[in-house]
Amino acid sequence: METQPTYPSPTLLEIPPGYLNIMGYVDESEVNGPGCRAVIWVQGCPRACPGCFNPESWPFEINQLIAVDTLAEQILSKPQNTGVTFSGGEPFWQASALAALARKLKAAGLNVMSFTGFTLKQLQSDSAPPGSQELLEQLDIVIDGPFVESLAINSPNSPVSSSNQRVTVFNPALADQITWASDQIEIHILKDGSRIVTGYRGRLELT
Repeated sequence: METQPTYPSPTLLEIPPGYLNIMGYVDESEVNGPGCRAVIWVQGCPRACPGCFNPESWPFEINQLIAVDTLAEQILSKPQNTGVTFSGGEPFWQASALAALARKLKAAGLNVMSFTGFTLKQLQSDSAPPGSQELLEQLDIVIDGPFVESLAINSPNSPVSSSNQRVTVFNPALADQITWASDQIEIHILKDGSRIVTGYRGRLELT
């Protein structure tokens, strides 16, 4: 029997309409889904999974507020971005704002995928976070299930980070593009000199 979702801190409610609270963002990633993608790490996750790659994303306090319209413009300004990936943190605690962003990006021809610690069954239930169905309807791919350290995978043949997680492809055009590997990492150097290290083997690092 599946456990019920844990609900977040009330500070989540402080995010203004039309905005996202994010932990980080990069363009042109090739280890977070098919092709070349923008990646958005949202802020806030109540699970505190042992071995989590991004423990800095757990608190629900405001980190970086960014307007959905601004983020859409930023992503679309990079022609190399053929898709966008939502990660975290837990994307489905900000489902409605991410759904609005996804609609804008899909209208421009990008594909959209999301990681989530919820199972798909939980997201389709009445106890799912607000806007979950709205976001699911926009996704081309979802990888569901929490990271379980004892089931961790580091394999050139696996797109998931622990064996309990599942890849569900809603868009048949992407069915043959589930080829990224769980042992890949990238280092992105930002304009201010800070780095984002992303991929399954190492956690996201903002330094």
